[in-house]
Amino acid sequence: MDAERWKRLSPLLDVLLELEPQARLAQLQLLREQDPGIADELEKLLALEDGNGDFMDKPLLDKPGQPQVDTLVGPYRMEVLLGEGGMGMVWLAARADGLYQRKVALKLLRPGLADPNLRLRFSREREILARLAHPNIARLLDAGIGSEGQPYLALEYVEGIPITDYCLVHGLSVDTRLKLFLQVCEAVSHAHANLIVHRDLKPSNILVTPTGEVRLLDFGIAKLLDDPEPAPVHPRTEVRAFTLHYAAPEQVRGELVTTMTDVYSLGVVLYELLAGTKPYRLRRQTDAEWEQAILAVEPLKPSIASQRATDGSRDNSPEARRQARRLGGDLDNIVLKALAKQPEQRYASVEAFSQDLQRHLQGRPVQARPQSWGYRLRKYASRHRWALAFGGMAGCVLLAALAASVWQGRQAMRETARAQAMQDFVIGLFDNAGVAQQGNIFDARKLLVAGERRGERELAGQPLAHAELLGVIARLRIGLGDYQEALQLLERQDTLLAQLASAPPALKLEAVTERGRALYLLDRARDCLATMTPAEADLSRIASQMPQQEADFLSQYGRCRRVIGERQAAQQLFERSLALRRTVKDQSGIAENLYDLALVDNDLGRNDHALAGYDRALAHLHKYVGTRNALAATIQDSRGRLLRARGDTAAAQATFQEALTIAEEIHGEQHPVTLGIRRQLVALQVDQENYARAERQIIPLLELTEKALGPAHRETGLAWNTRGVIAWQRGRLGEAVADVGRAVRIWRGPNGSQNLHGGLFVYGMVLHAAGREEEALKALRESRAIRAAQYGASHALIGDTDRMIGEVLASQGRSAEATAYFDRAVKLTRVGYGPENPNTLVAELSMARQLARNGQAAIALKQLDALALHPGTGSEIPKLHWRARAYAGEVRCRSGQRERARRELDALIEELRAARPDGGVITREALAIRAACG
Repeated sequence: MDAERWKRLSPLLDVLLELEPQARLAQLQLLREQDPGIADELEKLLALEDGNGDFMDKPLLDKPGQPQVDTLVGPYRMEVLLGEGGMGMVWLAARADGLYQRKVALKLLRPGLADPNLRLRFSREREILARLAHPNIARLLDAGIGSEGQPYLALEYVEGIPITDYCLVHGLSVDTRLKLFLQVCEAVSHAHANLIVHRDLKPSNILVTPTGEVRLLDFGIAKLLDDPEPAPVHPRTEVRAFTLHYAAPEQVRGELVTTMTDVYSLGVVLYELLAGTKPYRLRRQTDAEWEQAILAVEPLKPSIASQRATDGSRDNSPEARRQARRLGGDLDNIVLKALAKQPEQRYASVEAFSQDLQRHLQGRPVQARPQSWGYRLRKYASRHRWALAFGGMAGCVLLAALAASVWQGRQAMRETARAQAMQDFVIGLFDNAGVAQQGNIFDARKLLVAGERRGERELAGQPLAHAELLGVIARLRIGLGDYQEALQLLERQDTLLAQLASAPPALKLEAVTERGRALYLLDRARDCLATMTPAEADLSRIASQMPQQEADFLSQYGRCRRVIGERQAAQQLFERSLALRRTVKDQSGIAENLYDLALVDNDLGRNDHALAGYDRALAHLHKYVGTRNALAATIQDSRGRLLRARGDTAAAQATFQEALTIAEEIHGEQHPVTLGIRRQLVALQVDQENYARAERQIIPLLELTEKALGPAHRETGLAWNTRGVIAWQRGRLGEAVADVGRAVRIWRGPNGSQNLHGGLFVYGMVLHAAGREEEALKALRESRAIRAAQYGASHALIGDTDRMIGEVLASQGRSAEATAYFDRAVKLTRVGYGPENPNTLVAELSMARQLARNGQAAIALKQLDALALHPGTGSEIPKLHWRARAYAGEVRCRSGQRERARRELDALIEELRAARPDGGVITREALAIRAACG
C-alpha cells in the first residue's frame, strides 16, 4: 500500500475502530456506496485487527530494566525521575565525582530500545543542543556514554512551570502574556538562525522560572535544516514524534517540515495563552478528529473562543466581555495568520511573527491586517492619543481662558472681602477688649465669648469666613483647656461648612482634625474615630497638596486609635505623619510624633524603648523649638509616670516638678494638663507614705478636675482612684471601696478606657483588704482577661494580677490554687520586668510566704531573710524589706521561735512608726502579725 493510499485510509480506520460492531457495519455500508474499493480495504484491515489481538505483546524494549534512584550514569547520580517520553527519560541528577556540585536534568535513552533510529535521534539532539547558546534555551552542560553503554545528555535543570500554567497562576494581563511569549519567539528564532527546527513546541516544553524568564526545552525531535543525510524514517518513531494538538497540517500530512511549522505551533501556544483554550473544539477527543480539524477546520477567533464556556455556551460576564474586546482586532488577525493551513500564508518567519506582536504592543499597524487608510489613522490616533488630547485641550484652554480669568477675578474679590472682614473683626475685637478686662488682667474666655458673638453678628452673610473664625476660637478654647466649649464651636463650624458648595479642602481637613482632637481630649476616643474615619477615605485625593494638614490629621487619628488599643495601626499612622513633617521641616510636629511613638512603646510594655523615645522627643524639641512650651510639659508628664512605674521615685518627682513648672507657666494652675501633673505628684506622696499630706491635696484637686473635664472623664476617674488608695492606706476600707469603685464605673463608660484593667486590679486589692474575697476575685479575673487580650497571656502585668489572685485564694484556704498562681506570677515578672524589678521581688515575697503556709518554713525563712536584706533604691525597696521582715516574724512565731519573732516584730513596728507616721497597710499588717504572735 502506498503512502497516499494509507493517508486516506488511516483516519477512516481510526473512526471505525472506535465504533460498536453494529454501528461499524452501518458505517461500512455507507462507505461502500460511495467507494466500494475503499470499503473492501477497510474491511480487510478490520479483519486483521480482529485476528491479531496479541500484536502489542512484543514490547518495544528488548530489556525492561530501568535506572533506579542513586544509579550512577557517567559522573552523575540519579535522584528523582522528572518525566518520561516515547524515546527517553529525564532525571534530576547531581554531579557525583566531586569536581563540583550542580543539579542537572539528565536525559537518558530508554534502556533496551530496539529501534536504532531512536538512538540515532538521541545523538542528534546532542549535536543540536551543542549549537544553541541562548538565555531562553536550556543549555547543554555535558554529554557522554555511561558505563553500561547508555548515552546521556546533562542539561541545565530549570525550576519552572509551563507557560500556560504560569499565566493562569499569576493572573497575568494580556500585555504581560505577550511580552512573555516574545521571549519564546526569541529563543525559537535563535534556533532557526542555527538551521534548527524544534518541531514539538508546546506549553510543557516552554517553562517559566519564578523570576519570570522563559526556558525552551526538549529538542529531541528537532530537525537540522542543513543535515545532508537525514535520519531514516521509521513508522513507529517518526510518524508520531510530535504532539498532535500542536502539530502543523504539514506534519500531519507527513510533508516537509520547515521553520513555518514552528510558526504554526507557536500560533497554537499563543492562542491557548490568550483564549484559554485550544483552537479547535471537538465532539470526540480522538486522533482522527484532531487530524481532521488540523487539516480542514478553520479555528474560531480567539476573541470569540475566550467567551465560550466548557459546555459551549456563551460567557457574558463583564470579565469575559472585557477580555474579548482586548483580543478583538489585531490579536485575532495575528493569531489566525500564524495558524494558516498553508505554510506560505503564515508569517514567513518567527521573527516576522514576533515583530507583528511588538507592533501591536506599541500601538502600530500590524502586517496581519490590510493596511487601509482608516486603519492606519486609527492606530496613529491611538498611539499619539495623549499628544492629540493635549493639543485639543490646549484649544479648549485658550477658549476657556477668558471665562477662567473672569471667574478668578470674582473669586479674588470674594477672598479680598473675606480677608477684610476677618481683619475688621480682629481689630474690632481688641477695640472692645475693655469688656473683658479685670483690673490689669484680661479674661481670655470673656474675650473669646465677645468675639464669638461679634462673629455671629458681623459675618452672618459670609459663612466661609464665619466657619474659619469658629475654628480659630475653638483652637484657642482647646489651648485654655475648655474642651467641651471647643467641641460645640467645632460642631457649629461643621454645620456651616456642610452648607457651602465648595469649601476649601484644607479648611475641611483642619476642621475634622480639630473635632477629633477635642473628642480625644474629652476621653471620647470612639466618637473621635467615628468623626475621622470617613475623612480618611478622601485623604489620598486631597492630601498631596497639603502635607501639613495631612500630617496633623494622621497624628490625631493615630492617637484616637492608640487609646482604644489599636497600637499597630496607630504606630503606622504616626510614622506616616513623621515622614511628612520631616519633608516640610515641621520641627515641633517631628517632636510630637517622636513622643507619640514612645507612647506606643510604653503601652506595649517596652519601657526602655519608651524612655529613650521620650528623651529623643525632648532633645529634638529643645534643639529646634525651645524648652518652655506645652509639648515639653506633656512629654515630661509621661516620662515621670514611666519612672514612677519603675519605682524610681526620686527621678519621677524631679520630672513631675519640672513638668508642673512649665505647665503652670504656659497653661495656668487650673488647666487640665496642670491638674493631671499635680495628681501625679499626689500619687508620689502616696508612694512615699505621706498619706495625710496627699489626702489634703487630693480633695480640692478632685473638685477642680471634675469641674474642668466633667464627672465622667478619664482623669476624673484617676483622681477618684487616688483618693480611694489613700483611704485604703489609712484604714478606711468602706470609703476606699466606694471611691475606687466609682473610678472603675467611670472607666467602664461608653468610650471605654485604657485605665480599666489597672482600676480593676486596685479594686480587687481593696476588696480583698475589706474581706470581700469573691468580689475581689471577680474584679481581678476581669482585669487579667483585659490585660491578656491587650498585651498577651505572658505579659508581666499578668504576673502582677496572678500574684494578687493568689493572695485572695490563699486567704480563702485554697492553697493548691494559690501556689499555682504565685508560681506563675514569679515566672512572668522575672521574664517581663527582670529579676531586680520591685514587682518581681514582691511576687517572690508572696511565693515565700505561701511556702511557709504549705509547711516549708525553712525554705520560706531563707528566702524572706534574703529579701529583707535585698539591695536597691527607690520607694518600693524599703516596703519590700518591711514586709519581708514581718512575714519572717510570722513564720518564726508559727515554727516555735516565738521570742525571737516578738523581738524582731517589735523592732519592726517601732521602725515603721518612726518612718511612716501616717501609718499604712504595711504598718497595720505588721501589727496584726505581732498580735497573733501573743
